Amino acid sequence: MKKSGSTEGQSASELIDHRIAELEDWRGETLSRMRKLIQEADPDVVEEWKWAKATSPGTPVWSHDGIICTGESYKSVVKLTFAKGASLEDPAKLFNASLDGNTRRAIDIQEGEEVDADAFKALVRRAVALNTSGKTK
Repeated sequence: MKKSGSTEGQSASELIDHRIAELEDWRGETLSRMRKLIQEADPDVVEEWKWAKATSPGTPVWSHDGIICTGESYKSVVKLTFAKGASLEDPAKLFNASLDGNTRRAIDIQEGEEVDADAFKALVRRAVALNTSGKTK
């Protein structure tokens, strides 16, 4: 796995580690599990930390020739938003949020929910293939 970006001397991977640790509940466990699946699906994935500002500490991002997905945590869901999700085949119907847009699609994971690991890794691999092809559709 490649590492990219830094904030205040910390690598993006360290910032993601910190975000997972600070959650201290099912959301941290879920984000950690999904991160591991992303890394398994694409060993060349680059971890980034984007959109940090005064009102937001930033967002974990996984990229390979463009953004694959972001990982955000809210009170009741962990949200994985695929940047080009509308262009990806999703035979397992993992996408369950942001379904109306023309570009993005998201997977909202609630406490106690499990995401099919093989289907998720296949979705990540399709996102990487789309990014590396240079196409948007």
